Amino acid sequence: MSPMHGRAPQIAPAYTGRLAMAPVPSLRLPDEAMDPQTAYRFIHDELMLDGSSRLNLATFVTTWMDPEAEKLMAETFDKNMIDKDEYPATAAIEQRCVCMVADLFHAEDLRDDDPQSAVGVSTIGSSEAVMLAGLAMKWRWRQRNSNWQGRTPNLVLGSNVQVVWEKFCRYFDVEPRYLPMAEGRYVITPEQVLENVDEDTIGVVAILGTTYTGELEPIAEICAALDGLAANKGLDIPVHVDAASGGFVVPFLHPDLEWDFRLPRVVSINVSGHKYGLTYPGIGFVLWRNAEQLPEELVFRVNYLGGDMPTFTLNFSRPGNQVIGQYYNFLRLGRAGYGQVMQCLAQTARWLGDRLRDSEHFELITDGSAIPVVSFRLKGNPGYTEFDVSQALRGYGWQVPAYTMPEGAEDVTVLRVVVREGFSADLARALHDDMVTVLKHLDELKPGGHFDDTQPFAH
Repeated sequence: MSPMHGRAPQIAPAYTGRLAMAPVPSLRLPDEAMDPQTAYRFIHDELMLDGSSRLNLATFVTTWMDPEAEKLMAETFDKNMIDKDEYPATAAIEQRCVCMVADLFHAEDLRDDDPQSAVGVSTIGSSEAVMLAGLAMKWRWRQRNSNWQGRTPNLVLGSNVQVVWEKFCRYFDVEPRYLPMAEGRYVITPEQVLENVDEDTIGVVAILGTTYTGELEPIAEICAALDGLAANKGLDIPVHVDAASGGFVVPFLHPDLEWDFRLPRVVSINVSGHKYGLTYPGIGFVLWRNAEQLPEELVFRVNYLGGDMPTFTLNFSRPGNQVIGQYYNFLRLGRAGYGQVMQCLAQTARWLGDRLRDSEHFELITDGSAIPVVSFRLKGNPGYTEFDVSQALRGYGWQVPAYTMPEGAEDVTVLRVVVREGFSADLARALHDDMVTVLKHLDELKPGGHFDDTQPFAH
């Protein structure tokens, strides 16, 4: 007789057992433990309700990496990158990444035999990098003005900046002087900058690839205007470049464009590795021209993790896997590989931009030639709005954001497509075909802005 004879079979159904009969509490810890397969299935199934990250054309953040990179990152989740004495190899890799970015941006005093000659650090995206760069400018302003107490420092920047700059100004008591946009002009101008700086200005922020349209602000012209101000009136105002979106694009698509440390007035640069650095979130970098631009007062030294460790980041503990992923990309692609990727993305963006330009429905704002971002708006009054177009595309799985422009151009509504690694030419053609179908339906329905209030601005 079989040893199983007379026994009830052990059945563990996936969806008709505990998972279906006893809802898992969502706002308090469950009373009992559950086996790992059940926990995984519960969370996995709920996450299916998210949109597809690959079809999210709102985000600049990387949504695809090589499987080998994913494996390396999974192997290093457990390494606390701040513990440099315990994980010296990870610490060395971080500094190599900083050196590679500093070299890409033409920082001063770089030496091949001295990794510490690069003045910068990896961060949790550009948000932390912006905070560090802003603090350095504020402290340098204090050093230049012995009578700074009782005065209010200010920062000159466009109304098109990412919200983290607003956070910096509010959190660290700096007056933001926002320069307005205008219909047809969505970047700041040298003339606006000169009208708003004074002896209490800690710096000017210029953007290499704006979030709203992907445009490059005239950084060299802004620096030249400030050079003239310094020569004529002795007012020496530094420039920080927010290269979150364009820092890993422009050196390969437009290598002769001077926007970085080749301009003497640029003192610091931030860039997002998790955007066109092609690494999963969140990894960023902030670089300074030289050690003089990073005040010593912002550097802390601790020894309770073993060894003497200088640190000048806002975050302390964080996993080392993001830096490992970035280092993989740097070695895997090199300059030639990054150049090829950016050329392919730009070609796809320009193809889409050309189709939209030829359309009877849209007016093109940016065509993907600066960085691989296409922004556009509806022509005239077709009986529906950009928000209606965005909502209709969601029915096909596409997330194409619609939003109003910042101060000075609030009446302008824009649609934007960010072309990233993983968004192939075939997907671009599928998007275009679906957009044609959507517009045909909207031309018939004319919903008249039914969805205008349903979508927030997407980073």
